[in-house]
Amino acid sequence: MKKIVLGLLLVVTTISFAQEKVLLRLNYKKGDSYSTKTKLSQVMGAGLMTNNMDIHMDYSITNVTGEVYESEAKFVKYVMDMSQGGMQVSYDSTKSEEELDAAGKMMKTQMDPMLKSTLFIKGDKLGNIIETKAEPTFQGVENFTEQSSGVKYPKEAVSVGYSWNVSKDKDGMNFNFTYKVKEITAKNVVLDVSGKVSGIAEGDIKGEVNIDRESGLSSKSSISMAMKIQGQDLTTNVEITQVKN
Repeated sequence: MKKIVLGLLLVVTTISFAQEKVLLRLNYKKGDSYSTKTKLSQVMGAGLMTNNMDIHMDYSITNVTGEVYESEAKFVKYVMDMSQGGMQVSYDSTKSEEELDAAGKMMKTQMDPMLKSTLFIKGDKLGNIIETKAEPTFQGVENFTEQSSGVKYPKEAVSVGYSWNVSKDKDGMNFNFTYKVKEITAKNVVLDVSGKVSGIAEGDIKGEVNIDRESGLSSKSSISMAMKIQGQDLTTNVEITQVKN
């Protein structure tokens, strides 16, 4: 009898969360700090080009006014291993110059301005990035406006089965994401991700995103893109984890 009661309780609880509506918002507070780890792996053709990156960043929320937040971000670690056309480039920001090979030393010269800079990011509670700047500035800082952007939330509350679309244009490619609420638990909102890539590349997007209900932070996301560009197959996998410090 006890097992039956517990089983019924579990069913009722599951139905309750499935019917529940959640308003997805970034509930940042001044003084909050977060750590983000991004792992990216790319393969083009039959190993014609491979690229693996491991990037760690720390964020601090410096101000919150109404629907708008301001934050500062710094790179903690940047590791890259790339192979293309017989050329191998390995770089690790935690290593001294003496520990790097010739290609790594050249990469260090290019990367140092970015790694020594502080990013100032302004956004809203829906996940839209309003402004990104760096001090001191560095080449390519404008790219971080899009890279700093996570899931853009809908204005209305969501429930299981609810879906919405978000489009991004980048380097001649259009990324059309569809987010669908897969599951709602006491702690998380789980999104199923699908979509298409069009433009100079054609392909499919799939993945999953876990959102912490209390903070609105995307605690973990795994996105895979399989596309064809200039006649070559390109597979990209990105996994991002974020934790509050």
